[in-house]
Amino acid sequence: MGQETVNGPAVTSATGRSAQLDEVDRRLLDELTRDGRMSIRTLAERVHVSRTNAYARVERLVRDGVITGFAARVAPEPAGLGTSAYIALTIRQNTWREVSAELAQVRYVEHVALLSGEHDVLALVRAPDNATLRDVVLDRVQRISGVLSTRSWLVFEEYDGVNSPWS
Repeated sequence: MGQETVNGPAVTSATGRSAQLDEVDRRLLDELTRDGRMSIRTLAERVHVSRTNAYARVERLVRDGVITGFAARVAPEPAGLGTSAYIALTIRQNTWREVSAELAQVRYVEHVALLSGEHDVLALVRAPDNATLRDVVLDRVQRISGVLSTRSWLVFEEYDGVNSPWS
């Protein structure tokens, strides 16, 4: 993964194969990450390819696991989740699978990543308020077998980057 080629970076897909993305694939991904609901016709017009070509390429990207799904992006605050925090976990060695399975069941945990470095796991928690966040961290996360310690960072503001990796 990450090897540069004439056509751009090779991407390892969910199938374990390295998917070669060309310029048209990257433009399709860029458009779809901006608006996953657009029609194939609109997508084809924006990328300047035929509808048949756009449809076949999107189908291939889905089949190869490059596109893993289509979903709505929800703004947390207007949806009632006004408190966000990153929670770093230090876990007992060789407990990643058990800890991750438990974290997946904790309400308000939006994203979990296994890390290298000072901490082992980073979880993004979005909760309605500070009291709920406290309960998530102290009553749910810290009680998971294998979790040795946690460290929390409140999110004051967030934004998406302006440059898509696909453009």
